[in-house]
Amino acid sequence: MTSKPNDHWERIYTTKDQAKVSWYQDAPTISLEMIERTHVSRDAALIDIGGGTSNLVDALLDRGFTDLTVLDLSKTALEMSRQRLGDVAEQVQWVAADITEWQPERHYSLWHDRATFHFLTAPQDRASYLTALRTAIAPGGWAILATFDLNGPEKCSGLPVVRYSPETLAECLGREFIPVKQCHHLHTTPGGASQSFQFSMFRRRAEGSAQ
Repeated sequence: MTSKPNDHWERIYTTKDQAKVSWYQDAPTISLEMIERTHVSRDAALIDIGGGTSNLVDALLDRGFTDLTVLDLSKTALEMSRQRLGDVAEQVQWVAADITEWQPERHYSLWHDRATFHFLTAPQDRASYLTALRTAIAPGGWAILATFDLNGPEKCSGLPVVRYSPETLAECLGREFIPVKQCHHLHTTPGGASQSFQFSMFRRRAEGSAQ
């Protein structure tokens, strides 16, 4: 590569209308439905990986969640979200970091990612991501990952992606994560194109549980 990944995303966030990028959602309906399905408490620690300018954090604040973290590679994206939220942005922890280098310093009850994992095309980057996930999620905690489905696009924002089915994603996470719910979703981009996603929800086995 001739440039670092964060250079690519900084260009995207500084030059594109965020309501017109392909991944934009007016309402993160499926993510919210899955989060509510976990029945985590309103004071549980939640982290959104690759949250960027997503309005998921807005919706979670509106629903009364009080311990929210948004992690993204782009400082510009996080600043845009902070400005959008105004004063309530102070209630959120904002982390500008590369997930493949990030070392969690606490446990989270729920890990959400609709934006990052499918961009990790190198095996070592996926391994680093999964190390961070296993470090961050407490036993009994939850992981919700949305990726491009097997018939989804092969590239997004000019970058290659890895496509997954619920089954192949479960294989990546391993036996300590129990698949709980999966669904397929046809996302319509602001430009009118269709992109096939899969959403998968997992629960991490409690310590000492049978394998």
